[in-house]
Amino acid sequence: MSEVVASTPGHLPVMLAEVLEQLAPRDGATYLDGTFGGGGYAGAILDAAGCTLYAIDRDPDAIARGAALAARHAGRLHLVEGRFGDMLALLEARDVTRLDGAVLDLGVSSFQLDEMGRGFSFRGDGPLDMRMSKHGKSAADLVNTLDESELADVLYELGEERYSRRIARTIVAARREAPITTTARLAELVRGCVPRDPSGIDGATRSFQALRLAVNDELGEIERGLAAAAALLAPGGRLVVVAFHSLEDRLVKRFMAGAAGRSAGTSRHDPAALTGRAAPAAFRLLTPKALRPGRAETEANPRARSARLRAIERLHPASLAPEHLAAPRDVA
Repeated sequence: MSEVVASTPGHLPVMLAEVLEQLAPRDGATYLDGTFGGGGYAGAILDAAGCTLYAIDRDPDAIARGAALAARHAGRLHLVEGRFGDMLALLEARDVTRLDGAVLDLGVSSFQLDEMGRGFSFRGDGPLDMRMSKHGKSAADLVNTLDESELADVLYELGEERYSRRIARTIVAARREAPITTTARLAELVRGCVPRDPSGIDGATRSFQALRLAVNDELGEIERGLAAAAALLAPGGRLVVVAFHSLEDRLVKRFMAGAAGRSAGTSRHDPAALTGRAAPAAFRLLTPKALRPGRAETEANPRARSARLRAIERLHPASLAPEHLAAPRDVA
């Protein structure tokens, strides 16, 4: 792991050295950190080159934490509260229409996990919330209002939980007695439905992941963010993404493969396949295979173990609207 010190105490940016190597910050360029969090990537990018950085985060607490870093890099770091899926509009409002690079660190931040009051973690007790932006429906709303089949579908599709129907049935029965409003209560119910995992993974892990993804529409946000970032990149601009579980990484892998013209499973009815002519790829893959954190980093920061880093570079001037760069559905 890089020796660069995190911008906020207690926050360890994952695969920082690899992110900087792939992004290759340079003087005078303009970059985006779409998931500011604790400012680990942002601070390292600004220290690596005399560049300008726009940092987006939907969590108002993250924006507040970034004030000290913004003061240290006055005029170079611009904090923007909002969703990275809305980066086109957020940056256009600031007269930014081109980027020389962008980085996205997907998923929940260490700060959100460690603060029991945010309701992201099952390792302590807190309100069943999970809202990154602190607005909209909470996890408690979903747990207490979705019907049994809808709840089971959320757990199965977003958590890949094989015992989703059993868990949903148990939750619905329990909420008839009293609303489920705390993380400890939900975790207790879920653990009682699933056999113990020999690997030591907590039985509540997949269910909490599913609810968090649903509450924050994280997969939809990733699709929108990837497309927008790619559309904003100038020639030579790079997009670097760090994902932490299979659903996230699958979206990133498919998107980048498609952008680089490597979509698998081309239909025999596709005219391009019949003629042998395909549109030139607008990007090249910088990481044909996902990069993984080294042993030293995973030992120092166990949360890095599941990280996967992928990156692409724009080869040609942007000519496609964001919707034309949506993740292809036919790539393994």
